Amino acid sequence: MLYDFHTHSFLSDGVLLPIELIRRAVHNGYTAIAVTDHISVSNLASVIPALIADCELAERYWEIRALPGVELTHVPPEVIPELAGEARRRGARLVVVHGETLAEPVCPGTNLAAVRCPEVDILAHPGPITAEIAELAARHGIFLELSAHVGHCLGNGAVAQAALRAGAPLLVNSDAHLPDEVLTEEYAQRVALGAGLSPDEAEAALVANPQALLERVALRAASD
Repeated sequence: MLYDFHTHSFLSDGVLLPIELIRRAVHNGYTAIAVTDHISVSNLASVIPALIADCELAERYWEIRALPGVELTHVPPEVIPELAGEARRRGARLVVVHGETLAEPVCPGTNLAAVRCPEVDILAHPGPITAEIAELAARHGIFLELSAHVGHCLGNGAVAQAALRAGAPLLVNSDAHLPDEVLTEEYAQRVALGAGLSPDEAEAALVANPQALLERVALRAASD
């Protein structure tokens, strides 16, 4: 089983159509994928319908769970609740926030705003997080990402340690932008173990936690 809840198509800064990205995930043996293109107020209204269309097409013909999602990227922390809520109203099944990675000049306060927002599912590549961030993520059921992406992966060890101490759920995601960045099961395991997780902790990040997230998405969809 292979799960990935953070990927990008050419609707933002990836290079593949959403359907081509999903097809490559099918080829690699994915159970589920979320296509989470970068959004702000400038493109939210156009990106989400396009992702919904290709995710529905993929699920109609292939054995994969394909979720239309968004990644709120480099936005002022104060608008995260508003944009996350609007994305959900327009049909996004998953909301990711672009965290305070070591690799980019993300606005300070983004991590805190994300873990305080009930509409957020995943805080992506948050960099070396504080105990407060990890504890809020645990309290609110927000998943913390171990990233397979170059640069963003630099904080994985610190994220893993803080999350494990606080009991916050971890996920391994690709943050794929290019065809060869789509995960394989072997590489996902290497990312988890390389972050310092034990085999049992890696299993939770790779299988149990993704399944819990999918259950949440299904319950939310049933109540809409």
